[in-house]
Amino acid sequence: MEQRVLFICVHNSGRSVMAEAYANMFGKGKVRAESAGLEPKSVLPDIVEVMREEGIDVSGHLPRSVFDVYRQGKVFDAVVTVCDDAEEAACPIFPGIARREHWPFPDPSRVEGSSPDERKAKVRAIRDAIKAKVHQWVESLDVSH
Repeated sequence: MEQRVLFICVHNSGRSVMAEAYANMFGKGKVRAESAGLEPKSVLPDIVEVMREEGIDVSGHLPRSVFDVYRQGKVFDAVVTVCDDAEEAACPIFPGIARREHWPFPDPSRVEGSSPDERKAKVRAIRDAIKAKVHQWVESLDVSH
């Protein structure tokens, strides 16, 4: 039985998009992931680029509002917020879910650096941390019941 998971963050333009993509990739047959945000914005160009480096195309991702997902009446086994700890108060909570997790990751839209390459390296580090956490989570799932 597939686990349905919703990844949410503030904008649905970076962290939640990457988590959704990795969960669907690592969890084929085990996980069906979606993502949404409180204030949806277009996927960040750096996210499209660093995910493309992994062979994953998120360029067509349409940001969604967590409120729209809620109004659709979708049911999830787990909701995971991927906002960093400083944003946690603004990170939306999806009501009615028994299993909630918070995985704090830095906001890729706020990375700084003296050059585009330096900023992109920081975005890659965020991507790699999300990838590792999602992989660990998917491997821990028991979908036998």
